[in-house]
Amino acid sequence: MLKNYFTVKKEGNDQLIIQKSRFIGYVKRVETETEAQEFIQEIKKKHSDATHNCSAYIIGENDQIQKANDDGEPSGTAGVPILEVLKKQNLKDTAVVVTRYFGGIKLGAGGLIRAYGSTTSQAIKTTGVVKRQLMQGFSITVDYGLLGKLENVLRNSEHILETINYLENVEFIVFVEDEEANAFKDWIIDLTNDQAEMNTVPSKYVERDATSAESD
Repeated sequence: MLKNYFTVKKEGNDQLIIQKSRFIGYVKRVETETEAQEFIQEIKKKHSDATHNCSAYIIGENDQIQKANDDGEPSGTAGVPILEVLKKQNLKDTAVVVTRYFGGIKLGAGGLIRAYGSTTSQAIKTTGVVKRQLMQGFSITVDYGLLGKLENVLRNSEHILETINYLENVEFIVFVEDEEANAFKDWIIDLTNDQAEMNTVPSKYVERDATSAESD
């Protein structure tokens, strides 16, 4: 499994008007080729009156599945530029459909490439990008006398406090970057004067908003 990767938030869209043509970019996170194809068909149905519904998607830990479709635009001027944006931004498990309503002015091959690329970039920016990081989980159980102190410190740390379970004692479920796991355990021991019961819970991907510098 990858330690971390970038993908889009669940779903979003945006549009541009270029030389009187209307370009609408739809973005969705997908994990299988079936999901990607269903998304493309959904947009095609929604915009059945459009001039073109061009698409691309990239799926898999190692980008094993990459597809692009020009949907009637000149070969290489629509689907490939969409796919290139996904690759340039290091995105995984992402599908994009760009719908075009022709405005009467031909853009030429270069203009089409720029238009489909720009619309894709804009739609991704509007949707938002996340960094999914594989993190180690910990269950930390303490008595209620340590609740306030531990909750405050964890909420103000870089670690991910996912859940607090109020049981006979209080249990915190926290996720930590793998390389910080040992230091985190030592930190909790010190913080609680070794009064905490700590157990690992299964690792999982945790999402955080990505900065543009990270994903470029």
